Amino acid sequence: MSRRVCFAALMTGSLLLLSLSGCQSGDSFARLKDSGPSHEVDVSQLANAVPRVDPITIAGNKNPYTVNGVTYQLMPSAKGYSEEGEASWYGNKFHGRKTSNGETYSMYGMTAAHKTLPIPAYVRVTNIANGRQIIVRVNDRGPFHGGRIIDLSYAGAKKLGYANTGTARVRVEAIDPANFQPNSVSLPRVSAQVNKPEKIQPLLVDAKKPSAQPFLQVGVYSSMSSARQLQAQLSSITTFPVSVRRFGEVTSPVFKVWIGPIVDQSQLVALRERLVEQGRYKPFVINAVRDI
Repeated sequence: MSRRVCFAALMTGSLLLLSLSGCQSGDSFARLKDSGPSHEVDVSQLANAVPRVDPITIAGNKNPYTVNGVTYQLMPSAKGYSEEGEASWYGNKFHGRKTSNGETYSMYGMTAAHKTLPIPAYVRVTNIANGRQIIVRVNDRGPFHGGRIIDLSYAGAKKLGYANTGTARVRVEAIDPANFQPNSVSLPRVSAQVNKPEKIQPLLVDAKKPSAQPFLQVGVYSSMSSARQLQAQLSSITTFPVSVRRFGEVTSPVFKVWIGPIVDQSQLVALRERLVEQGRYKPFVINAVRDI
């Protein structure tokens, strides 16, 4: 996995200092390997980042900046950016830590690190080997390793199909949020379902003997945006996958926020108790199979 350097913004009066944070400066260069979650994760329900017109922040955009003796100059704008090269990913070791702009990194989020794009930026990433595409939000700096051009979250790498191999050759293209078309991301070339209504994907991959697995249901909403907000909050609390599941009729859907599956009973109970202790969550256990 790539060596990572994260920056966090510290404000003292009117002076902004960007310093090495999140991943500690003393050991970040020594970490040559990272890991994903210890359990199997279904990322099929994780939505792409939705491009929107965001202001360029001070945090994360120190220009120029120097890492490991190399000085980097930021692009004045992401418009027109397109590049092919090697992508890597980062996961467990940085889950819950601060990104360059002070946000909390989640390995289940659709985010990425880039050395010179302004933060935030939105990019379409295509795995050249299989044609899969995703959209991610750039909110971090890196990768500072070899000739790699982008570091995706674990979820992003898995959706593109290279989480197990560590790296892949990709095409990265900047998206102009003002002109973004929601249907501009394609499924893999082998899919024949591009224009058909999305079907709820299996939570588990055992097609022979689907069995119920325990989840924590933490919230139910009539609004997808509200469910996504809770999903983001929970992703910073736990390393288990947090998904938003759509139920009901097309005209009146409900969106349920689930954590899991959590097959270890002790971990399930411990996480439920931890959420209850925080006072704002009311999780309860449900058992779900792949076809629901």
